[in-house]
Amino acid sequence: MSETLNADPAELAKFSDLAHRWWDPQSEFRPLHQINPLRLDWIDSLCPVAGRRALDVGCGGGILADAMARKGAEVTGIDLSTKALKVARLHALEAQTPNVQYREISAEAMAQEHPAGFDLVTCMEMLEHVPDPASVVRACATLVKPGGWVFFSTLNRNAKAFLFAIVGAEYMLNLLPRGTHEYARFIRPSELSRYAREAGLSLSQTRGMEYNPLTRRYWLSSNTSVNYLLAMRKL
Repeated sequence: MSETLNADPAELAKFSDLAHRWWDPQSEFRPLHQINPLRLDWIDSLCPVAGRRALDVGCGGGILADAMARKGAEVTGIDLSTKALKVARLHALEAQTPNVQYREISAEAMAQEHPAGFDLVTCMEMLEHVPDPASVVRACATLVKPGGWVFFSTLNRNAKAFLFAIVGAEYMLNLLPRGTHEYARFIRPSELSRYAREAGLSLSQTRGMEYNPLTRRYWLSSNTSVNYLLAMRKL
């Protein structure tokens, strides 16, 4: 299998062009910096990351991978964007982040190399950017140990998500670069849950993520109508 089989060259190019700005908290990646503590605390509350072997699939510039490593996990971040990985490695070097490494490899290829190799696997804001998200879900299920945790986050596919995540975030509030998301690739929670179930994962918890443009504050809630997160266990 080709390592770039389940990847869209246009999507990779889009994020590669912005790679040098990953670690600028005022850049196009500001939302990722703002939601990262929420994501990390939620993951850590269900599966304390200290001492765990963790894999971050679609790690980009390493914002979540770096944070998990600083909480005591032994982290591997994987991505297919060469430029983003260079930025991630440089940041880890400059910040002297312990126990984190990065590899340019697909989730599917990593699953062939390291089946049941990790205590927890994260795949955040990545599934809506690949041609075959179910393939990535299957790879994540293969990569985690029995009893281990897999965490996903993505965008729901409905009219509200289109208005909030594309019209609002990209065109009105300029929270994200225009063209960041393609509505047809959004994934309903029922669809992602089915992919996971078919891959041998069991749903443990569902959370939504909301944003107030006036206060510029994000928070987790039970509202999964736009952004949502799923916590899964390996059966």
